[in-house]
Amino acid sequence: MGILSTFFGIVGFGIGSLVGLLVGFYLFIYSEPGEVKDPVIRPLHELDSSTLQGLLPEIPMWVKFSDFERVDWLNKFLVDIWPYLDKALCCTIRNTAEPIFAEYIGKYRIEAIEFDKLSLGSLPPIIYGLKVYETNENELIIEPAFRWAGNPNIVVVLKLLSLRITVQLVDLQVFAAPRVTLKPLVPTFPCFASIVVSLLEKPHVDFGIKILGGDVMAIPGLYRFVQETIKKQVASLYLWPQTLEIPVLDASMVAKKPVGILHVKVVRALKLLKMDILGSSDPYVKLNLTEDKLPAKQTTVKMNKLNPEWNEKFRLIVKDPETQALELQLYDWDKVGRHDKLGMQLVPLQVLTPGATKEFVLDLVKNTNINDPQNKKRRGQVIVEVAFVPFKSESSKHNGTSNGYGKSESGKSLESDESLSGAGVLSILIQGAEDVEGEHHSNPYALLCFRGEVKKTKMIRKSRNPLWNEDFQFMLDEPPLHDKIRIELKSKSRALIRAKESLGYVEINLADVVHNGRINEKFHLIDSHNGRIHAELSWTKA
Repeated sequence: MGILSTFFGIVGFGIGSLVGLLVGFYLFIYSEPGEVKDPVIRPLHELDSSTLQGLLPEIPMWVKFSDFERVDWLNKFLVDIWPYLDKALCCTIRNTAEPIFAEYIGKYRIEAIEFDKLSLGSLPPIIYGLKVYETNENELIIEPAFRWAGNPNIVVVLKLLSLRITVQLVDLQVFAAPRVTLKPLVPTFPCFASIVVSLLEKPHVDFGIKILGGDVMAIPGLYRFVQETIKKQVASLYLWPQTLEIPVLDASMVAKKPVGILHVKVVRALKLLKMDILGSSDPYVKLNLTEDKLPAKQTTVKMNKLNPEWNEKFRLIVKDPETQALELQLYDWDKVGRHDKLGMQLVPLQVLTPGATKEFVLDLVKNTNINDPQNKKRRGQVIVEVAFVPFKSESSKHNGTSNGYGKSESGKSLESDESLSGAGVLSILIQGAEDVEGEHHSNPYALLCFRGEVKKTKMIRKSRNPLWNEDFQFMLDEPPLHDKIRIELKSKSRALIRAKESLGYVEINLADVVHNGRINEKFHLIDSHNGRIHAELSWTKA
C-alpha cells in the first residue's frame, strides 16, 4: 500500500507539473495587460461614518493650517490643461527613455524594448495647499503640498529570446511636500536664474507592477521592500538639506559677487608719442576692469615726459577672473580741451596665477581691433606689475563649530581680533526701503557715509517703497571692527524752498558684520515713523 501511494504521488506530481507548465506557457504567450479604467467617484454625502473617518487624513492643508493658501484656481487650471500636458510629458518620457532602452538591446539576449502604451491617465495632480515665504534674501520660496492618485496606463514590451514579455505600471500614487526656491531674482525674464527643489519629508510612492498580467507586488515582503527602497533613495538625493538645482538662465545674467582683489603697480612707460607742440607729452594712466561700471582709477600726471615713472599702486575688485581683463589707457593731459589718447592695452586676468605677482611689458595700441592698420604704429610701451589675490573661502572664515551665522551657540564671536586682521572688501547692497514719507515730498535716495567717503543711490520719484538694488564696495587695509556706517534716506525736489529733507537714518556697527561675515536685515530708520531700509552688508577677507 505504501509503495502504491508513493507511485501515485509521483505520477500525480508529474502530471500536475506538466499541466501547470502548459497553462503557464499559454498565459506567458497569449496574455495581454488589462485596460486601466477610470475610478468611480462618489459624493461625500453617500459615504458612511466609518468611511468618512478614514478620509480625515485627506483633508486639504489649507483647512488644517492657516498659513497654507487655497489654490482652487490652480487645480482648475491643471484639470483643463492636463490632456495636453499628458501628451507633452509622455512625449518627453518617450524621447528620454528610448536612448536608455537602446543601450540594453543586444545585451542579455534582449531583442527589443519599447512602449506599447504610454499615458499618464485622466486624473491630474491635486494641490492641497500652497505656502509662500517672505525672506530678506533675494529669492522666493514656495511650498506646495500635492497628491497624485493617477490612473496611468504604461505598458513596456520586452522581447527576450523571441518571447514577448509585457510589464505594466498601474495604480500610481505620489504624495509629496516639496520646497521650491526661485533664486536669485533678476531683472530678466522669467525673473529668476535657477529653481532649487528639496523635499521636506520622505515622499509616499505607491504603485503596482503587472508582469504577464500578474501583480508582482502581491509577492509577500516585496511591496514593503520596494516602498522602503524608494523612500531611502529619494531621501538620500532630495530630502532637505539635499537639493536639486535646475538652471534657468545663463550665469552671466546673474549679478556677480566680488571674488578677489587685483593689485596693480603702474611702474613706467617708455617711448611715448610726442603730442605737445614742444615735442613732449604730459602722460597719465587710467585703469579699470572690463565688465565693471565703477569709475576708473588714475595715476598722477607726469609733465613733459616721454619715459615717465610712476611706481603707483592700485587695488581693483574682481568679480569674474575668467572673463574680466585689466584695461590700461594712457592719455596726454591738456590744460584746455580734450585729453589726447596715447594708447591702450588689455591684460586678461585668466593668465594670472592667484597669489603670484607678474610683470608685463605691453606694447600700446590704438584700440582692441586687431585688423585696424593704425595698431601697427609704434606708440610706446607701458610696464605694470599685476597680482590677483582671491578672497578666502567661506569655510575658512570661522573656527570651530558655529550655527551657520558665524557665532557660537552662546552668541559670542568665534574669532579674535588678531585672526580677523588683514585687508578685505566691505560690500553694501541697498535693496530698498519701506514706508518712508517726507513732509513735503517723497523722492527718496540713500546716502552712504563711511570714513568721510560718501556714496549715493539713484533717486526714485514719488515712492514710499523705493527699490534700488545698488551695490557699493569699500576696500580696506584692516577690518572695520571699531567703525560704523551711516545710511541716510533723503528726498529731493525741484522746489526752491525745502528742496531737500531727511527721511530718516540708521547707523550700523560694522563689528557685527566682520564677525558674522554677512548681515541681511531690514533696519528701522531713526527720525522716521514707520520707515525701514533693507540693506545687506558683508565683509570678505582677502
